[in-house]
Amino acid sequence: MYGVEVYYLPRRYMTTNTVIKEVIQSDFKDAYPIEAYVNTYDGFEGQGTILSKFGVTPIDDLTLIISRERFENYITPLSKSIPNVRLATRPKEGDLIYFPLGDRLFEIKFVEHEQPFYQLQKTYVYELRCELFRYEDEVIDTNVEQIDDNIERAGYIQVLNLVGIGSTAAAETTIVNGGFQFVTLIDDGFNYVESTPTVAISSAPSGGTNASVISFTNAGFGISEVAILNPGRGYTTAPGISFISTTGSGAIATTGIGTVGTIGIVTVTSGGSGYTTAPGIAFSGAPGGGTTAAGYALLTDDYISAVYITNAGAGYTQIPGITVAAPTTLGRGNYKYNEVVTGSQSGNTARVKRWNGTDKTLEVSIITGSFTPGEAIRGSESGAVYSYRSVQDDQMNPIDQFAENIIIESEADGLLDFTRKNPFGEP
Repeated sequence: MYGVEVYYLPRRYMTTNTVIKEVIQSDFKDAYPIEAYVNTYDGFEGQGTILSKFGVTPIDDLTLIISRERFENYITPLSKSIPNVRLATRPKEGDLIYFPLGDRLFEIKFVEHEQPFYQLQKTYVYELRCELFRYEDEVIDTNVEQIDDNIERAGYIQVLNLVGIGSTAAAETTIVNGGFQFVTLIDDGFNYVESTPTVAISSAPSGGTNASVISFTNAGFGISEVAILNPGRGYTTAPGISFISTTGSGAIATTGIGTVGTIGIVTVTSGGSGYTTAPGIAFSGAPGGGTTAAGYALLTDDYISAVYITNAGAGYTQIPGITVAAPTTLGRGNYKYNEVVTGSQSGNTARVKRWNGTDKTLEVSIITGSFTPGEAIRGSESGAVYSYRSVQDDQMNPIDQFAENIIIESEADGLLDFTRKNPFGEP
C-alpha cells in the first residue's frame, strides 16, 4: 500500500582530500530501480519550505525502507564493478535516491541496518533516512531523463554567446638579405622513424643569423618535406644541409639563398578561429624579376599556430603583406547535455547544461576558468564546435531570483582576506 519504485544512485568519489578524505569531486552516472516502503507515509518530515536571506528553500526529509536481500542480490553486484564506488555491499550515506513524487532527488544521510532489531536472528531491511539533495556541482548523468533534468538549471551557470563563423588569422614578416631561400630534396632516404629528424644547417658568416628548418617523414619513413622556420640572414653562399638521425640515413638535399630581399621569420599575430582545414597563405609578389615567397599554415585545433616557409622569396624591397584565407565553414553540430566542452586556446573546460542552436547560446556549469574570446568551444562527445564571443549572463541560479550568493561572497571577501593569513587562528 505504501510501496513505491525509486532509483538508487551510488556516488562515485572522483577526487578526495588526501588528509581528511573530504570529497572534492564526485558524480552519479548509474541509477538502479528498486522497491521501497515509504515509512513517512503521512507526508514529508523536516522543516518544510522556509524563506531566508538565501531565498525560498525547501527542507524536506524522507524515510524509506528497502529489502536487504533485494539490495545485496541486485544492486551490490552491479555497484562492485563501478570504479570509485565505496562500500558497495550496502546503501551508504552520500548516495542519492530519486523519489518520483515531486520528481525529487534525496541524499541518504543515515542508514539504519539494525531496524527491526535481532529478534529473528537476522536483519532483513535497511532504513534510509534522507534529506532533500542540495546540489554542489556534482555531475549527474544517468541517461534517465527524469533524473538528470533535476539539476539542469541548478548551480552556477554561465550563458556563453557563440558565433557560427570563425575569425580570420593574421601574420607578419620582415625582409633580410642573404636569407635561406629554399630546400630541394634530392633523396628522401630511409628508416627515419623519428617524426621530425634533426636538420643541421651550416652557420652563417660572422655578423649573420643562422637559419633553422624542420623536416617531416612519410609513411615509408623517408624525408617527405623540409620547411623553413627561420631563413636567417647574412649568407653569401648556399649553406650545407644534413639530416641527423639515430636510425635513418641516405637523405640528400640542396639549398639556395636569396642574396637580396628574402622574407624573415613569419610571426602569427592572430591565430583566428573556426578553421577546420589549414587555410591558404599568400605573400605579396616581389617587384621586377624577383621570386614571390610561399608557405603554408600549421593548424592546431581550429586556429593557426605557425606558418612554415617553403620558399623565402627574393628581390623584395619592401616588407610583403601576408594574406591568410578566412574560415570556409560555419560552426557545426549540436552540443550534448552534460558533455565536457573545452576552449581550444585557454584549455578551460565546462559541462553543458543547455544548448540553443537558433541564437547560439550555450549554458554551462562546473567551469574551470574563463574562456578566451575568439577561441573555439568544442564538445567532447558531440564534436560540435563554435567560436566563443562573450558571456551573456553570469549567475548562480537563473531560477531562484532571490538568491544573493554572489553579493554575499563579494562582501565577505572585503571583510576577511584568507590569502594573507588565517583570520580565525593567527593574531
